[in-house]
Amino acid sequence: MSLRGIYEFYRDGFRGMTLGRTLWCVILVKLAVVFGLLRVFYFEPELQGTAEENSRAVATELTNRTSPHRYGTY
Repeated sequence: MSLRGIYEFYRDGFRGMTLGRTLWCVILVKLAVVFGLLRVFYFEPELQGTAEENSRAVATELTNRTSPHRYGTY
């Protein structure tokens, strides 16, 4: 089967969907909302200074981390 045949197979399958198209839209909206909320509330922008301040912050973070212990306690 060629790449063109595979493409046509999926194209025709997605074109013929009715309920599936709605479900894909719901899934994409939910993903956008979840990742948007994660970005706003969970991932804080830490590197907003100059290049020198950012490099110092990264170096400090890397050197001050604790190393994991052998049996899963951190």
